[in-house]
Amino acid sequence: MPLAQTIPTLDSSTLSSLPSWVQIVGILIVLYIVWSVFRSFIKLTQEYERGVVFRLGRVTGAPRGPGLIIVIPFIERVQRIDLRTVTIAVPPQECITSDNVTVRLDAVAYFKVADPIKAIVKIRDYSQATLQIAQTSLRSVIGQVELDQLLSHRDMVNSRLREIIDKQTLSWGIDVSVVEVRDVQLPDSMQRAMAKQAEAEREKRAKLILADAEFQAADKLSQAAALMSHEPAALQLRYLQTLTQISEEKTTIILYDTSSLITAANRMADAVGLSGLNLNAATLQGLLQQNPQPAQPAIRPTAQPAAAQLPKPPVQS
Repeated sequence: MPLAQTIPTLDSSTLSSLPSWVQIVGILIVLYIVWSVFRSFIKLTQEYERGVVFRLGRVTGAPRGPGLIIVIPFIERVQRIDLRTVTIAVPPQECITSDNVTVRLDAVAYFKVADPIKAIVKIRDYSQATLQIAQTSLRSVIGQVELDQLLSHRDMVNSRLREIIDKQTLSWGIDVSVVEVRDVQLPDSMQRAMAKQAEAEREKRAKLILADAEFQAADKLSQAAALMSHEPAALQLRYLQTLTQISEEKTTIILYDTSSLITAANRMADAVGLSGLNLNAATLQGLLQQNPQPAQPAIRPTAQPAAAQLPKPPVQS
């Protein structure tokens, strides 16, 4: 019997005679085959991605994308690279500064892929490699600076650290944008020593300010003394004002010489035009007896009552 007669032929009548589920399965298989072939021809990359195409193991050229990338099935292969900025946290570690102080600090680094081809061909895992080089560079930079520089000039330390890391990752196609030292933990003994130093600095500043204030006050007092030396009445008024100020507590008994008060009253009389009035101790005692004051624990002498009780000069006709 011929072979052609043994193979059954499929016509429309034979297909229609098959069960419905068999027809559905056949259609699904055909669609899957068409979809697989379509996917092997076309690759899709996002806006933040680029595709590096390998043809028989060799890079074909510049990265492709974003959008659709047409490749030859089983001959070309596409590897996607993310171009977004990646953040890596450098774990806390203990470092020794140049002045032999042990500090515990951590950092954070921001980088992105600048050249997708180098990031695939030159390095196997660029994220892990960047993290390791950041840890090593952090210890190296901290060992070259003093503790005061690390605390007060952190921007300089961050800039230097970024330059060192970026110089080594540039050949991998990685661009390091920012490196920041986040937290610096000091030993308790060092914190106490720094607190004492800060307290001493503040005391020094306070003493300098106080000395400068005393110098300025002495200068002003010398100018005031020179000014009052030309007017003796001004010195007496200042004396009486001082007596008034110290007698405000009402718990102080002040004993003073009346001769100075008589002299001050005569000078004030001369100043107001009563040059013919000559006060003495008897006249002042008589004035005080005419206006007795109630007993008080503090004597508050002022220049105003004495001037108010002065007799008027005779009127010349």
